[in-house]
Amino acid sequence: MADTLVINEIFYSIQGESSFAGWPCVFIRLTGCNLRCTWCDTAYAFDKGQPLSLDDIIAKVCNFDCPLVEVTGGEPLLQSNVLPLLKRLCDLGKTVLLETGGSLDIVPVDLRIIKIMDLKCPSSGETDKNRYANLRHLTKQDEIKFVIAGRADYDWASRTLTEHQLSTRCTILFSPVVEKLSLQTLAEWILADRLPVRLQTQWHKHIWGAAARGV
Repeated sequence: MADTLVINEIFYSIQGESSFAGWPCVFIRLTGCNLRCTWCDTAYAFDKGQPLSLDDIIAKVCNFDCPLVEVTGGEPLLQSNVLPLLKRLCDLGKTVLLETGGSLDIVPVDLRIIKIMDLKCPSSGETDKNRYANLRHLTKQDEIKFVIAGRADYDWASRTLTEHQLSTRCTILFSPVVEKLSLQTLAEWILADRLPVRLQTQWHKHIWGAAARGV
């Protein structure tokens, strides 16, 4: 349908990840994803959702009266109408984060958007979907996230960091898979190798539990 997006949920919570962790944030979760990461924690967004007009989405967001908005998924870039939504949110003066899995072209995204892009590590099962051409389109305001399940992922991420000189491009996030790798272990690896990366966790899971939805 024209001027609509299939939406899984819209909610107000604390931003749990990225350099904006800890800030109140409105989340717009779009339905659908082209990847099937082994550790995915949002499989409920693969096919469940309802169509909403861009006007209705904007109205729901504005009702929360919050300056920070994240558009996520699933994979939000699968739906072309996300591009005008992102633009409209920026035009309203919102600080807008886009969380994308890194397999789709980010060039059409409004330059005002702060892109948080994954590079998928081997344990995800989706490393071959990484779109490395996106790297040259990232700016200092953007962020690259590695989700790490163990030492093999960490070593791969470290090599990728060096090979592509990623720390010169933008902020780099190393995030453990909560059920598989402890924060302490990942922190110790980062410190031992003196990596120029930011350790992050999923604060919403620590606050409300891993199974909570809409928080």
